[in-house]
Amino acid sequence: MENWSVDQVCSWLRQRNLGELVPKFREEEVSGAALLALNDRMVQQLVKKIGHQAVLMDLINKYQQQKSGLESLTYCCKTASPEFPEVISGKNLKSFFARYKTLQWTSSYALPDFPYDVKCILAEKKCPDHSMRIRIIEFLQADMTKYLEGSLYPNSQQYNIVVNALLQAYPFLDEDGNGFLLWKRALKDRFKYVRRPIEDDEQVLRNKCKFGHRRGQTRKSSFAENKPDDVQVQVEEEPVHLEGSAMDVHIKWLKDEYMKTQRNWKEVDNRMNVTIELRRKMISNKAPLKDILRLFPFLRCPYQLFREFQLLTHMDIYKKTVEILEIYSENILSLYVVRNNPINIMLQENLKRHTEEDILKYMKTTAACLLLPDVFGDDSSLFAAVNEEVKVVTPVLEVKNPFNVNSCEFALYVGREELAQLDDCTMALAALVAAFHVFDIPCPKRIHRTLNFLESLVFEVRSP
Repeated sequence: MENWSVDQVCSWLRQRNLGELVPKFREEEVSGAALLALNDRMVQQLVKKIGHQAVLMDLINKYQQQKSGLESLTYCCKTASPEFPEVISGKNLKSFFARYKTLQWTSSYALPDFPYDVKCILAEKKCPDHSMRIRIIEFLQADMTKYLEGSLYPNSQQYNIVVNALLQAYPFLDEDGNGFLLWKRALKDRFKYVRRPIEDDEQVLRNKCKFGHRRGQTRKSSFAENKPDDVQVQVEEEPVHLEGSAMDVHIKWLKDEYMKTQRNWKEVDNRMNVTIELRRKMISNKAPLKDILRLFPFLRCPYQLFREFQLLTHMDIYKKTVEILEIYSENILSLYVVRNNPINIMLQENLKRHTEEDILKYMKTTAACLLLPDVFGDDSSLFAAVNEEVKVVTPVLEVKNPFNVNSCEFALYVGREELAQLDDCTMALAALVAAFHVFDIPCPKRIHRTLNFLESLVFEVRSP
């Protein structure tokens, strides 16, 4: 973002539904560097509507917070010896991030940078109303989650640290001396509410079936008894337990609809939702992929693959992938370890042939995506076959002419067979991550560092 031109900033504003700001930003010649240098006073002068001010400042703050995570990694890469894979490979990379988070957590806790509208209320030094209290609690909970390393809940000391930091920064929130207990209770309740959906997580359900419940509870063998209901995808409620004939009707309808050119996507969503129990059982029982796709051919469609991932994880994988590539592409391309990589050399040659901002951005994003395995010292052949034949059975991308806008092709392969055609590298990367989860395929060791890094961003870098 620091190197963006004015045109790139304007394009970014339109993508964030802030198109009304484009004329003013052009007039003031706001580049990427200028955008990141904006403070509250400048934004108030530049943007008239308070709502737009709040959204803009929130987006800038999120970018700066998320960028800080890779800066530490980039510094480690640039100062390391040429044996880069040895420096940040395997457990070293995981422990690097763990140490980074632990140091932040165990040192004196610093409150997150609240969104613009929250900061305005706190600046007035008045007790916030109920809706604003919820906003503050939600933001604190999201910030704490980044330091928990997979724990379900913070411990009592961690709650105390955060609430103390809040009341020390804003003493007027300590309502008649009872504020500490009230804010601590609200924060605990927020964690209980947010963490509740984990009971419906597919992996949790499989563990329950395998090991049984704790404290003497009986085992549950049916995914339907714990069907996820807190999903962003809009679907109509239908009975989950179906007789064999009813299930056959749904499957036949899906197979017939898949052969049509004009499809009823709303009904496809509903019937895919109803039949998820059967799919998950087949996948858990390691049924051949060709049998699963024969019954549920819509899993070949990227939209349905992403939707299935969302049903299982409550995460929009495509949206997350767009955010990841926007934030990290420039940093990846600047790393020493990829400087002489054939992909990067190919990129530099193609950049000289174009001047259009959209094409340049497309090519840089594509290169950053394809270079990810090399950043982490992984086997790139398990990630993408670029202008080559696919040779592995695990999910992998096939990429042809990656920097030719008119003839580039992206496809997802599983079991050496093409699963889906994809529009661009962003969709391809999202589909690759989704395929491992949806089809419950173990990640190969020679690519696990790359996928672990992507998954850590998908599941941990959350908007509050």
